[in-house]
Amino acid sequence: MIYIVIIAAVLALCFAAFNYMTVKRMPEGTEEMQEIAGAIRVGANAFINYEYKILYTVVAIVAVVLLVITTWHAAVALIIGSVMSGCAGFVGMKIATYANVRVSNRARETKDIGETVKVAFQGGSVMGLCVGGFALLGLFIVYMVFGIGMGQLEITEASYTNLIGLSFCPFTMTLSGYALGCSMVAMFNRVGGGIYTKAADMGADLVGKTEVHIPEDDPRNPATIADNVGDNVGDVAGLGSDLLESYVGAISSGIILAYHMFSKSLAEGTGMSNDLLKTLVLFPLIFVSIGLIASCVGIASLIFRKKPSENPHKSLNGSTYLASGLTIVLGLVVSWLMFGGYESSSLRNILGFQCGWLSSWIAATVGVIAGIAIGMIAEYYTSDEYRPTRDLAHASLEGAALTITQGLALGMKSCMLPCLILGAGIIISYSVSGMYGVAMAAMGMLSFVTATVSVDTYGPISDNAGGIAEMSKLDPQVREITDTLDSVGNTTAAIGKGFAIGSGALAALALMISYLYSYNDFSTELVLNLMEPMTLAGAIVGGALPFLFSGILIEAVAKTARSMVNEVRRQFKEIPGILEGKAKPDYKTCIEISTKGAIGEMRVPALLAIVVPVGCGFVFGPEFVGGILIGSTICSIMIAIFAGNSGGAWDNGKKYIESGHIKGAGKGSPAHDAAVVGDTVGDPLKDTVGPCLDIFIKIMSTVSLVTVAVFAENNLAAVITGLFG
Repeated sequence: MIYIVIIAAVLALCFAAFNYMTVKRMPEGTEEMQEIAGAIRVGANAFINYEYKILYTVVAIVAVVLLVITTWHAAVALIIGSVMSGCAGFVGMKIATYANVRVSNRARETKDIGETVKVAFQGGSVMGLCVGGFALLGLFIVYMVFGIGMGQLEITEASYTNLIGLSFCPFTMTLSGYALGCSMVAMFNRVGGGIYTKAADMGADLVGKTEVHIPEDDPRNPATIADNVGDNVGDVAGLGSDLLESYVGAISSGIILAYHMFSKSLAEGTGMSNDLLKTLVLFPLIFVSIGLIASCVGIASLIFRKKPSENPHKSLNGSTYLASGLTIVLGLVVSWLMFGGYESSSLRNILGFQCGWLSSWIAATVGVIAGIAIGMIAEYYTSDEYRPTRDLAHASLEGAALTITQGLALGMKSCMLPCLILGAGIIISYSVSGMYGVAMAAMGMLSFVTATVSVDTYGPISDNAGGIAEMSKLDPQVREITDTLDSVGNTTAAIGKGFAIGSGALAALALMISYLYSYNDFSTELVLNLMEPMTLAGAIVGGALPFLFSGILIEAVAKTARSMVNEVRRQFKEIPGILEGKAKPDYKTCIEISTKGAIGEMRVPALLAIVVPVGCGFVFGPEFVGGILIGSTICSIMIAIFAGNSGGAWDNGKKYIESGHIKGAGKGSPAHDAAVVGDTVGDPLKDTVGPCLDIFIKIMSTVSLVTVAVFAENNLAAVITGLFG
């Protein structure tokens, strides 16, 4: 059955290549449109090339460290993971810079929303298909080369001894290395891209909209090209790498947990067979492969539809619901084929499968339903079709202070329901399928990630298309179409962020269990006592970490945005004729400010997720790090949901006013100015802080899992206890 994985991966990548070439063959429009799109493309390529040089230098250093402290297999797998994730981000960004101008041109030629949505979605689908395709291709290589080729699947004990004399179970360490490689690319792309895009966006808005009162994406604004470049590097390359890492993390957590459950079964004498272990390892891979095939069907249903709907939201939701529904139906078949041959009593006694062969499918389905429910809640709080965002827009009539106050309240209130759903998902999946079920719920939530990323990437492509339409002075009707698409894109982005943090929390929990297994005797009860002082102290420190991480990110965005604001003001002052349209702004300098600012400011937050758990592990030991993981995961969930929903609502509230839905409060009015301030406050929250936090908790969990074997016995606290004990 493993060949289903490579079939799904190749199908997705071939479909991605088809969509890439189809979009690229479409006409680009006028000469001015082509010139603007070319400038965006050059800026995006320059950033990603510069970032990847630094990224792969860091990857090489970490690979050498892994080679010494873990296994050479993990080091090689880390490189494979980083290459797969890097390729997905690069290809997705490239097509976004080609698709944006084609979307503008299709709107210009047809004046039809449905036809324009198809082009934007077809461009976005390349990113989604590459996420699923490259992730599974890498996992297939790791499984075949290390698992089967080198016989690691058969080794269930910590029998591999490395260069410094530590012993590991080889396949779980190799898989952890692959996941860590994906996490590193996600951290760089999300943090670097997030700082870049929001610094440029804030700089453009603060001077252009609120000071000189020119429209968004006006070609007279020197920061507009940098702003549009940022959409591609942050919201496309960053988004793709982020969800690829979530996808791989969810799959890996289930496989790693299966090995630890096998060792525990041996210690307790419950009788798990090698054959059952192989089934537990293979099930997540087959389930997500079926999900990838279902996503291809969902994507095709929209792309090849002859007469697309004039309601973009309906079209995009239809594609996602078809993918998720097919995944659930086909997943039932997979569960029966893989677990149907085992006795129900054996599955219940060994694994805690209370419903026999149905158990794993129920847990995965719980994840799918939870993901959709969290997405619907995000849609309710961020879409201007519902009351919360409309009330927020009306608050702008009373000034910027009340706009910000109500937006904060909206974001905070929006945390409750997703957390209840996550809690219910954990309880149900655990009750039905044990701890393996929690990992399957995380995997289920992301099993159709290809469809959700395709819908997410449609958003920044539409945003870019609107910018090109504005800068090319196209018919106002074209901008109305792209603004409609962009508003829907803000909502789909909030839904995607809900998926990411929800699955991240579930995957982090499964990795947490594997972390505890890694340093505890399998014959003892697996308990992390929160009332033990070292663990409680770790939980308090861990709870503060996401706030520190978020604060550093917001400060980094503000610092770079300040430089951008000063540059835009300088150009308006020193280059005569810009505001009259008689002179061209210096776009290149603004792009350089965002690029240097993003790369320079991302180092500290990116290193925080790696250095803190390892450093604390060597000083305070594994219980302290366990507390850190619990505290940081819980707080990150709240902050990420709050940041994503409040930022999305501020953005759509602004667009609601710009669309003329509030009488006497159109563009340029005091209410619009207040809404722009709210949107600017929300920018670093929804596009930098929120998306980066799910990576933060997963990379901390993965790093802790990889290094716990080293610091479990070799830490300062253990030395001091030994001396005075």
